[in-house]
Amino acid sequence: MSSKKILISFLGNINYDTRCYNLYNSLEAKGYEVNFIGFDWLTENFKSIKGNKSVFKLTKKISSVFFYLRFFLILKIQLLTRKYDILFAEDLYTLPLCIVVGKIKGAKVIYDCRELFGFLAGLKEKPFVQKLWQLVEKIFIKKADLVIVTGDMDAEFLKSEYQLKNIIVIRNLPLYNKAKSPINFYEKLNIASNKKILIYQGVVVKGRGIDMIFNLLSLTDEYVLIILGDGEHIDYYKSQSTILGISEKIHFVGKIPQDDLINYTAGAFIGLSLIENVSLSYYYALPNKLFEYVMAEIPVITTDLPQMKKIIDDYNVGFTVKENDIEQLLLILNNLKNDEQLYFTLKSNCVSASKILNWDNEFKNLENFISIQILQQ
Repeated sequence: MSSKKILISFLGNINYDTRCYNLYNSLEAKGYEVNFIGFDWLTENFKSIKGNKSVFKLTKKISSVFFYLRFFLILKIQLLTRKYDILFAEDLYTLPLCIVVGKIKGAKVIYDCRELFGFLAGLKEKPFVQKLWQLVEKIFIKKADLVIVTGDMDAEFLKSEYQLKNIIVIRNLPLYNKAKSPINFYEKLNIASNKKILIYQGVVVKGRGIDMIFNLLSLTDEYVLIILGDGEHIDYYKSQSTILGISEKIHFVGKIPQDDLINYTAGAFIGLSLIENVSLSYYYALPNKLFEYVMAEIPVITTDLPQMKKIIDDYNVGFTVKENDIEQLLLILNNLKNDEQLYFTLKSNCVSASKILNWDNEFKNLENFISIQILQQ
């Protein structure tokens, strides 16, 4: 058993983030003393939680400056008042403080670069802010003892962009887990039995293909959409569903705790990950929702972005479509609805793929790297 102390820091809530949740539990199971510090400003009526998994309430109602100042202060206090051997920065927001304090206190810093933060789609219309984050990433990413990315193309880009050497790929995979009590959405949400249920899970923001799904629902009455998640554009999409006259076909279920999520996912007919090519970060997308659908044994439809397409093609667990090609999406859905043999072949392929594409297998690579490369430096 290791006596090493680890802190995972993240501008988000561990209870709704698969990667942090799995990382924490896996490190703890290996005997590390693990703490988590995170933040929540989206969950309604949320109250701060303090302990080994601390999640502090933030608000953007006063100002964004106050929001980031409070985040910075809380994280700074946590980092300075305790001694850790390894600091995990789970996003670019936490990286600078982890690097500075890590150097002062002799801790190793692991940067989990789950997105190309300097190239986020949400910053496309904020060029000054985007340049600022690109500068922050450029300065601090080179100082990390290890950089983790979620896909091979991300690794190649960062190696070229920043001349990094210590970089490994740990994909954003779910735990190997099967639904014990799949949710019956037909009963729970009073959905007509002749409708097929599509599911979108994850952060509700623009650029994730939600508009494409809404446009599809405007053309057909054969399908309904379940949205599992929350985000800064949730009110926008609720309003859009009303404007388009499709609100009865869409159910905003909200965020689901990690322990329950697979039962919800397994209640759907098809999982959708229709990410748009609106930024470099999105072009390289390999989101956890794709693998969560596979684990729940429901076929997947994604846009034909390269890293998602490779998973679909390699494991034959679904189909890819061109961005905003509504006719192609509808054709594929109708084929899956009408061809039971095809549908159940894909479901069977999901069963096989889930035995490979799971966190339990993926974490072994990180565990070995930490014990051999990081702690022995």
